[in-house]
Amino acid sequence: MIRLHGEVQGPRKSAWDGVFAVTRRIPRGKVMTYGQIATLLGSRLSPRAVGWALHGCPRDVPWHRVVNASGGCSTDRLPHMTPGFQQALLRAEGVKFRPNHTLDLAAYRWVPRRRPAPRRILAAASGRRVGKNTRRS
Repeated sequence: MIRLHGEVQGPRKSAWDGVFAVTRRIPRGKVMTYGQIATLLGSRLSPRAVGWALHGCPRDVPWHRVVNASGGCSTDRLPHMTPGFQQALLRAEGVKFRPNHTLDLAAYRWVPRRRPAPRRILAAASGRRVGKNTRRS
């Protein structure tokens, strides 16, 4: 196989791998939105692209825990998907739906904790120097 723009050295992760990694972290009974995942990944993908990534995800990815910005299940519009299937999977995890078939994002949205930035990065952002010989105040 010939590449037009040169060879890529070493394994290269796709943006979809990031979608899968984030989605795998969503706990049972919690959800994230497509846009929330896109934002968490630094907007490398649009929310719609996050949906497409989940459309063909590996079996170990809990795709059903990702909903649209209204708290609804977008999979009901897919021709090969049984209507209500995603809701049934979420209900089995304890998620309750309103009569309009949406869930309460305030109650069920999962927001992953951010890891604290290393001291060196925080100092650089504030314009201070941090090193072995720098005095702390």
